[in-house]
Order: sequence, then structure tokens, then C-alpha cells
Amino acid sequence: MVSYDPKERYAVQRQEMLDRDLKGRDITDPRVLEAMAGIPREVFIPLQYQNNAYEDNPLPIGMGQTISQPYIVALMTQCLKLTGGETVLEIGTGCGYQTAVLAGLCKKVYTIERFDALSAGAQTALASLGIDNVEHFIGDGSCGWPDVKMQFDRVLITAAVFEPPQPLLNQLKNNGLLVAPVGEQFYQTLTVYKKENDRLIQTEVCGCRFVKLVGQYGFKPD
Repeated sequence: MVSYDPKERYAVQRQEMLDRDLKGRDITDPRVLEAMAGIPREVFIPLQYQNNAYEDNPLPIGMGQTISQPYIVALMTQCLKLTGGETVLEIGTGCGYQTAVLAGLCKKVYTIERFDALSAGAQTALASLGIDNVEHFIGDGSCGWPDVKMQFDRVLITAAVFEPPQPLLNQLKNNGLLVAPVGEQFYQTLTVYKKENDRLIQTEVCGCRFVKLVGQYGFKPD
């Protein structure tokens, strides 16, 4: 009987995902493609969904949250225009997959998650891959990083907001970029904001749908 190594199977599926869903669309940043080629998405997904790890779909990760489809992860990352020396504030750690991609492309990631269990799982997955340039915080991401004096080169919001929360804009450096799904609860527009002399320049990218960001400056709990 011939055995088939699951790691080899996932590697094949990962390459197919890169060719079909990323390169085959509008993901052109070579650093983003390289980062996503090196991150095993299955590590961040509950066991019962691992066979679907490289389908271009969101998947449940518990607590009513999802891991975004690979294309959206790549697109949001590409919109950040990372060159390697940036500090990034990520709102919504989730399972840690997006965090892992960011960590390979910037100096350091500061990530906030409101669910203890998801943060713990993400930290375990990231540690298993030897990713150590991430600092975690559990709390209300809409309020920003707890040290209010900190500022970041980039801010990535991985949950829907009706507008970018002011605390996050305050923590965005001048000439920095903030990327977020902005709109109503059930449909948003992926939007890039550039901060220039404390003025925001807004660019809409595409329609999207994310779970909502719940918090003081986000949506209210159901």
C-alpha cells in the first residue's frame, strides 16, 4: 500500500492556490506571493476543515469568527505595501494566519484579539512555525493598542467597521496606510486610507464581506 504524506499533499494544494487564486488574479507583489507560499494555512485551521485549507473560501475557526479566503488575505496584505521595516497594528488576530503573513513581511506585528481562546490558538500556531516578531494583546481592538502613545506605519483591520475607529487613526503615523473593510454589517468595501499631514486620502478597492468588529468604536454586540 502506498502512503501519501499529508504535508506533501498540502504543499501541492498551496502551490495550486498561489497559481490559481493569487497569481491568476491581481496579486502581483512578489513578496506577498513568497510569504504566502511559505505559510502552511492548514496549521491555522480546525482539524475538521483542514482538507479545505487551500480552497479560496473563508472557513470557521470558532467563536463565530472565520479565517478569510486566501485571495482576500493576499489582497489586503498587498494593499499595505510592506517593504520590510514597518511596524504593523493588526486588529483581529483570529487564528493567526494573516498575522503570520504580515510577520514575514515587516519588522514587527502588534495584534489584538478580543477572544482569549482564539488568541491562545494563534499564539500556539505561530510559535510552532518559529514566528517570534509578534506581540499579542487581548481586548477591544477598536480602541487601538493599549499604549496610546504608540504609532504604527500600517494598520490592518480584519473585521468590518462602519468607519475607521478614531483611536486607530490616531495611532497611524503620517504617510502610513490603514486598510479596512468599511460599510454595513453584511457588506463592505475594502478601502485603503493614506494619512498625509493628518488628512486622510481614501481609495476603494473592491466589495467584500467580513464579520463585524465589535467594540467601543465598532459595532455593538448582538
